Amino acid sequence: MITIGENIHIISKSVREALEKKDENFVKNLIKIQQNLDCFDLNIGPGRGTLDKIYEWLVGLCGDKNLSFDSTNPEAIELGLKLAKNPSECFINSTTNEPDKLERLTTLALEYDCNLIALALCAKNGIPKDADGRLEIVFEIYEKCMEKGISSDKIFFDPLILPVKTAQEQGIEALNTIHMIKESFDPQVNTIIGLSNISNGSPKELRPLLNRVYGVLAYGAGLDAIIMDAKDTELIRIFKMLDNNSPVSKTDELYINLSEMIKNFKTPEEISFDKNSLDEQNIIKAAEVLLNKKIYSDSFTQV
Repeated sequence: MITIGENIHIISKSVREALEKKDENFVKNLIKIQQNLDCFDLNIGPGRGTLDKIYEWLVGLCGDKNLSFDSTNPEAIELGLKLAKNPSECFINSTTNEPDKLERLTTLALEYDCNLIALALCAKNGIPKDADGRLEIVFEIYEKCMEKGISSDKIFFDPLILPVKTAQEQGIEALNTIHMIKESFDPQVNTIIGLSNISNGSPKELRPLLNRVYGVLAYGAGLDAIIMDAKDTELIRIFKMLDNNSPVSKTDELYINLSEMIKNFKTPEEISFDKNSLDEQNIIKAAEVLLNKKIYSDSFTQV
């Protein structure tokens, strides 16, 4: 699993202010928090105005780390790739099937031999409601990548995660999309998600549980990379445990079983767990909610 930190993101007011002021200490602290991940996502939005050419400053603070250049501004992405020490290991985040954008960003991906994140998002109609609709967009983007000569192992498709609180039925559709992407291409392409989206709007105390359980389910579906909160060190540990198949507790064994459950198209009802363990009860409840088996509420763990 490739882990990418989401913590440098201008949607955060404090991060935006730090970037605008070029607050080196603030940004270096965010970089330090993410050091145990494989890559940093540098989200600068449009990258214009006060953030014009901010990558000139920001990339220099990141050392030799692999970087994901996250902007709606292709010129900013190209600047980031020019400045990166290892552009072939970096990511463009991201393209859709919008023709002009797809043309520009696939050209950059080929020129710098970097990874390309592509969203299952229609420029005209938004996010399809089902996995089949998402897969159609994936095929459109894939065909363009093949025309350009981009290697399959450089393509990372994002099925797009919506919050379980407001679009509960979409969690399973994204998992189905991951399954279908992994089964539809030879040689295989990669899959990636922005994990924190699943718990957006949920109470703060529930977010780690929802993120961890959905991350485990996505891993079982065939996930290759994840954009995540680096402060959740337990989630990082869980992914390493899954990669190495090295459980150290009954809870870890439950996570492995849930991952295998998704891989083999089974259901939570078929998973055994310790009914006397509150942690394991909550993990199963979260899985049932995320798979649209039980109705989500902010108090689902208390039901």
